[in-house]
Amino acid sequence: MFILTHILFIIFSFVSFNGRFFLALKQSEWLQKKWMKITPHIIDTGLLLSGVALVYHEQWLVREHGWIISKLIVLLFYVLFGIVAMRSQGAKRWLAYAASIACFAAIFTIAMTKTGFIV
Repeated sequence: MFILTHILFIIFSFVSFNGRFFLALKQSEWLQKKWMKITPHIIDTGLLLSGVALVYHEQWLVREHGWIISKLIVLLFYVLFGIVAMRSQGAKRWLAYAASIACFAAIFTIAMTKTGFIV
């Protein structure tokens, strides 16, 4: 159950980020709506909580856990690049967006292989 919940929150988070990014490109008034400002925080909180529950339930911290730390480090970069992508303009915006998508792919790869760059 924890894995399915976590996967759903991953999908919601990715779709939410991409949707808000493309709405920001169009300077849509939708981004000013209260629910559009609150929903991403709710989704990302659910994602984080489901991830913690999954780590606890599967007892991943008891065994080799370098991959989890790697995921968390890349997650921080994903968030930072996402913030830059949402707040910048022009080439800087697109570069930050591409970097955030690359971080998402790295997080996915680390999660699937359970190998990270921290040993």
